[in-house]
Amino acid sequence: MAVYTEVSFNEAALLVARLGLGELTRLQGIRSGIENTNYFADTATGRYVLTLFERLSFEQLPFYLHLMKHLAGRGIPVPDPKADAGGAILHTLQGKPAAVVDRLPGGHHLAPDAAHCASLGTMLARMHLAGADFAMQQPNLRGLAWWTETVPVVVPFLTPDQRALMESELAFQQQLAASPAHAALPCGPIHADLFRDNVMFDETPWGDALTGLFDFYFAGVDSFGFDIAVCLNDWCIDLASGRLVEERAAALVGAYAAVRPLTGGERRLLPALMRAAALRFWLSRLWDVHLPRDATMLNAHDPTHFERALRERVAAPWHP
Repeated sequence: MAVYTEVSFNEAALLVARLGLGELTRLQGIRSGIENTNYFADTATGRYVLTLFERLSFEQLPFYLHLMKHLAGRGIPVPDPKADAGGAILHTLQGKPAAVVDRLPGGHHLAPDAAHCASLGTMLARMHLAGADFAMQQPNLRGLAWWTETVPVVVPFLTPDQRALMESELAFQQQLAASPAHAALPCGPIHADLFRDNVMFDETPWGDALTGLFDFYFAGVDSFGFDIAVCLNDWCIDLASGRLVEERAAALVGAYAAVRPLTGGERRLLPALMRAAALRFWLSRLWDVHLPRDATMLNAHDPTHFERALRERVAAPWHP
């Protein structure tokens, strides 16, 4: 969430006032992330996040915002988009799509243990079940079609060994996606980017409680197993080596399955889906490093992290 578009205090104040959120008292740009312009916006009545969307269009955004609204209405702790007097939750600021959502309580746990992973697994399963009757449809825009389009753009920046890995993995994933087993995977709205820094926890006398999931702007309709794989590749690996920490992985998948039991096909294909998730984020991080956009505050992530993860997923597949 870098700042690509500078928003003045007065511009933000006019928007939050129009949404009935009270007088703006503080506006601060958010450094983390890379996709959108984000600000913390505090008012006399609450704390919010103001987002200007730099890549997503007015046509694409209703899916994300209405999915969040749908999940919030079913008790999933996600940011609830704020509506104007006419009920609109998609707004315009400096000619760009914009939204204002609740700022979730708590903080990140960037060094999660098995208990944090279990809490995530439970909430992820609850989220998948809660989204099952969401009527809108939109594909995962960073799925296979995007990988196929983007790999030729980034491979000129790679070493021969990296290029061979990326091209062979893309071929593997294309073959997997064409298989009957993949077509049979249960699907629905997924988050698709539920990393450690997109989940909030709060301390309680009984331990850390998960208080929210946010940043749904990569969400789409895809296999639930891919969502699980994304989480496993971030929450349950040793960051230095990319190796899976099996205690955390078992805790996450076990807690998930206690709420929404996995099918046999999901269990069989999970190692391949973990490879898919590693490829997706290696590719997007390479894109952001080698083809960056200008931003006032930009913190591009290291692509070699997911290169290591992909090599580990290929060398040592893990079955729950």
